Amino acid sequence: MTEFPPTGGSPAAAVVSSDGARAALDRVRAEVAKAIVGQDAAVTGLVIALLCRGHVLLEGVPGVAKTLLVRALAAALRLETARVQFTPDLMPGDVTGSLVYDARTAEFSFREGPVFTNLLLADEINRTPPKTQASLLEAMEERQVSVDGKPRPLPSPFVVAATQNPVEYEGTYPLPEAQLDRFLLKLTMPLPPRDVELEVLARHAAGFDPRDLAAAGIHAVAGPEDLVAGSRAVRGVAVAPEVMGYVVDVVRATRNSPSLALGVSPRGATALLATSRAWAWMNGRDYVTPDDVKALARPTLRHRAQLRPEAELEGVTVESVLESVLATVPVPR
Repeated sequence: MTEFPPTGGSPAAAVVSSDGARAALDRVRAEVAKAIVGQDAAVTGLVIALLCRGHVLLEGVPGVAKTLLVRALAAALRLETARVQFTPDLMPGDVTGSLVYDARTAEFSFREGPVFTNLLLADEINRTPPKTQASLLEAMEERQVSVDGKPRPLPSPFVVAATQNPVEYEGTYPLPEAQLDRFLLKLTMPLPPRDVELEVLARHAAGFDPRDLAAAGIHAVAGPEDLVAGSRAVRGVAVAPEVMGYVVDVVRATRNSPSLALGVSPRGATALLATSRAWAWMNGRDYVTPDDVKALARPTLRHRAQLRPEAELEGVTVESVLESVLATVPVPR
């Protein structure tokens, strides 16, 4: 099942900056498609996260273009980007930066880490121990880094796009619940079907080089100003009290599920509201419908719930629990 249905519909009346931002982000998705085949849901999810100033967790087996997707998006959006390869020996200061002694001045100066960027690619984040994983908590929540007791603000926008391999793979450290809850979306990137894989091979046979995005024809077609205009427009999308109640009912139903040891927190409810508004705006509407909530429920909530061990042994998945919740919670008219 496609997580994000194709956008469509007649655009709602809006200010020029809003329409221009929507058109620019549509061009971004088309530009990224020059490098990425068959991962439209992940591309759309990343754009939604940027509009909501939220972070994204990309999960998939090695080789499904997780890293390439983030690099292509940054190139199409003219965003400053940095990459951190998370390894077992990576230290927190390697991510956030640290104080360095300057022998010439006999003083310590702060050397910024790669986190001081617009789009941080945290590659294979679950291959580093929890101590280093936690170094991103303050940056993700407060958009700042504190070193030696002094807070240092990060650039705006600042978004973390973290990739991880499935937890059953050797050498992985599961992310703690507190950190998972700080990701706006968890997007899964599955292995492609046969026709998509044939298209990937055809592109490589024609000379496509994933290490050279400029040669692949990917150019900057939008910029941070389009994200600012889009974010402003998203905040203006109306949400009826009935739809807001539907969001709350969906979230509360996860807490009452006998299969879950941990349901979705209130932060999850605010995240679902934000992503639903962004999805409605991308479809040219200035109001949220229950279908918008349903479309974003799985990627927004799947990483915020935790199964009971006995349910996991019985083959129950978080996805199946969310499907049941969406099927049973009454939808407002």
